[in-house]
Amino acid sequence: MAERKASVERNTLETQVKVSINLDGTGKARFDIGVPFLEHMLDQIARHGLIDLDIECKGDLHIDDHHTVEDVGITVGQAFAQAIGDKKGIVRYGHSYVPLDEALSRVVIDFSGRPGLTMNVPYTRATVGGFDVDLFQEFFQGFVNHALVTLHIDNLRGSNTHHQIETVFKAFGRALRMAVEQDPRMAGQMPSTKGCL
Repeated sequence: MAERKASVERNTLETQVKVSINLDGTGKARFDIGVPFLEHMLDQIARHGLIDLDIECKGDLHIDDHHTVEDVGITVGQAFAQAIGDKKGIVRYGHSYVPLDEALSRVVIDFSGRPGLTMNVPYTRATVGGFDVDLFQEFFQGFVNHALVTLHIDNLRGSNTHHQIETVFKAFGRALRMAVEQDPRMAGQMPSTKGCL
């Protein structure tokens, strides 16, 4: 099986981002982003998706976190698109329900080649530790636009905003793990009746 790894750099006047991933990793993670709560959530993707993630970003944090969070999402999406290759033999679809105390979230993903995001997370607070939770919409929008996936995110219940978000990212990691898994029964076939994704 070919290695499913990618390294991507994205440089703008607002951010300089470097992302390296290994879809067949063990969940190793290293982050130098400067946004601790985002790093904590990205760690959930690595750990629960068994995806090795190495991300550096130098962003205009003196303004706010917006450009950094969005551009990390974009670059992670680009890295996924590169690492996944032609998608032959993958499961393609992934889903996961994850609880954390009172919170429960569901994430469903399709490596369809068509970007689409439906996100329903009724946050109970606007910030966690000074982090604007609305920015996670920007992260996921950037990801789906560049990974070319359809992504449905639903927080089904929860009263603690940290728990709401953490269940989303854990479920996202597990859904990714399922979707990118190589299916031995597919034997290198395209998981679509169209013949391409």
